[in-house]
Amino acid sequence: MKQPLLTTDYLDRAVTLFGDEIGVIADDGTAFTYAELGERVDRLSNALQARGVEKGDRVALLSPNSHYFIETLYATMQLGALFVPLNVRLQPAEYDYLVDDCDPTVLIADYEYAGKLEHLKGDQGVESWIAYDAAAVDGGEAGEPGRSSSDSSDVDWDDYETVLENSSPNAPDAVDLSEDDDATILYTSGTTGDPKGVVHTHRIQHYHALIHAHHVEFEDDDTILWTSPMFHINGWGHIYGLTGIGGTHVILRDFDPGTVFERIREHDVSFLGGAPTVLNMLLEYHDEADVPTSGEKPVRVETAASPPPKQTIRRTEDELGWRIIHAYGATETGPLITTSNSRRKIEGGDTYDIINKPGFATLNTKIRVVDEDGEDVPRDDETKGEVVARGNQVLDRYWNKPAATERAFHDRVDDWFHTGDIATIDEHEMITIVDRKKDIIISGGENISSIEVQDTIYDHPDVRMAAVIAVPHEKWGETPKALVVTDDDSELTEDDLIEFTRDKLAHYKCPTQVEFRDTLPQTSTGKIQKFELREEHWNDTAGNVN
Repeated sequence: MKQPLLTTDYLDRAVTLFGDEIGVIADDGTAFTYAELGERVDRLSNALQARGVEKGDRVALLSPNSHYFIETLYATMQLGALFVPLNVRLQPAEYDYLVDDCDPTVLIADYEYAGKLEHLKGDQGVESWIAYDAAAVDGGEAGEPGRSSSDSSDVDWDDYETVLENSSPNAPDAVDLSEDDDATILYTSGTTGDPKGVVHTHRIQHYHALIHAHHVEFEDDDTILWTSPMFHINGWGHIYGLTGIGGTHVILRDFDPGTVFERIREHDVSFLGGAPTVLNMLLEYHDEADVPTSGEKPVRVETAASPPPKQTIRRTEDELGWRIIHAYGATETGPLITTSNSRRKIEGGDTYDIINKPGFATLNTKIRVVDEDGEDVPRDDETKGEVVARGNQVLDRYWNKPAATERAFHDRVDDWFHTGDIATIDEHEMITIVDRKKDIIISGGENISSIEVQDTIYDHPDVRMAAVIAVPHEKWGETPKALVVTDDDSELTEDDLIEFTRDKLAHYKCPTQVEFRDTLPQTSTGKIQKFELREEHWNDTAGNVN
């Protein structure tokens, strides 16, 4: 018997089996049982249907971590529409392409970020705009009673809570869903041009949630503290997996180390996510405050992005008493395709060396490291090649980009997804990422395209040549540095150029360092040799994976 794999299965199970249990604790402390969460999801689905959302349409959301992020995801998907979460850290102009590309029928935004989208009104085909909460967007205080556009002709945003209140709590009209229907579009960072919309079907998201729940050891008494952004690959599958198992979501709207420790103790948190940057900030806070680091349950922390330094792993486990689970993947791969979480392997070798590795393939996932001809490299942990993967959690396609889709699956070897990451593989089939085929910088868990930053720097009239590379950073793991050649008579300063980029890019993308040089190393064809520049800054420093 074949049972379709749908993302909605997870909430349906939670409502049925754990309806009276607390499912979500909002940032302000408001608690919702799974039954209450299910009703709010149904109300929003009915509201979206009333606003013209049909199967195959898109609903975009610009929101930090919030209970309504979870609600919007499920409300959209049970209608057969595509959920499109947007990165809250972008500059207003950076949303133009994303909204135009996905063409949402409804756009929902948090009151703090709605202003970033105001300039799009009237220029896009969005039929309905909903804000949480509309009163704050319209100049009031957050938490004031919301107004809907039906209350006042000069109000542009429908109020989220008012929309729910005015909608039916009954299940929406049934939609014929298939596991092969598109469920979500997740935009990459635009590392080689415009951002690419990664399309995941219901089956892909469902399957990844199953894999992820197993490898991070979710149980129905787990409580997650949302420290990682939900808009990153739909929260790494926690929104599905932990929900279906019946665990509790504790929402943290904005990351703050002191608040993290408070919530862990208050709600007996047992799981959280954290890039190496987050772990270092928590360690630094703990050094100064010396606060308790757990409730009654032990804490597991999942880390990804650039590999955490061994010292960070040791201190997190020894000083905070948390167990680290290291994983690797990409937006296109669900994201999880490898993990080093194996008690047998960890106990049988150098504990911190194994935890530090991206690891081995997850369940029902195939990983290869191949050379330029698509042949497997030797398993000697030295020979480099590109990581290619196959699995049910790998993307269906790129939205509106058939050529990019073709390249991704047929570059070095046919019918394998090409990650663009360069790695070695050892005799135990554990990979180590050593380089990146694409110029990506991972700073504080955020992917930054060095090409995008370079292009912005080249817009300055005094700049003749520029290269942006990743350099080590104590807090962020790595950070963009610009190496620049200017006109001979230029008086451009480091502060001037950084400020120039901050006017054009999300601030996390901007270089934190600028070094002016007379020349940059080039090939005979004029291509800047970035590897030489990187070697100057990294030498033997672990983690040089740009």
